[in-house]
Amino acid sequence: MKRPEPVQVIKQRRDSALKNLVEGVPYIGFLGARFDRRGDELTAVLPYDDKLIGNPMLPALHGGAVAAFLEMTAIIELSWAAMWDQVEQGREMPPLRLPKTIDFTVDYLRSGLPRDAYARARINRSGRRYASVHVEGWQDNRSRLFAQASGRFLMPARDD
Repeated sequence: MKRPEPVQVIKQRRDSALKNLVEGVPYIGFLGARFDRRGDELTAVLPYDDKLIGNPMLPALHGGAVAAFLEMTAIIELSWAAMWDQVEQGREMPPLRLPKTIDFTVDYLRSGLPRDAYARARINRSGRRYASVHVEGWQDNRSRLFAQASGRFLMPARDD
């Protein structure tokens, strides 16, 4: 009987896979976003930065930065879910191929305040070629969303 891997080895493998995935999208680094992982659950974090302000009179986060943050949250969640089994089995990861956006609709529910923002994506449907995702963004209180989005994505071909 094969001994189970130490939890540190599993955690390191998961963290390394997520780091490689996130670093494969340069715009995530430009925005300064990061992803916190708890098991297979990801929370995107967009730390406040003055460059994210769109209207300095309010001040409010720029709508384009908010939309990009929600869209990249959806794309990383889809990619993470697609690679989860390979990560868990310790298999070598194939070259990074991200889902392509078919459409993405953002609902701006209130102004994004000049502070950190968070987002989580929920995959509604994921097939071999197509996926549908819902993303929620909040700041201080998870029950008070400042933006939400729905998107459809073309999934990259898998190497089965």
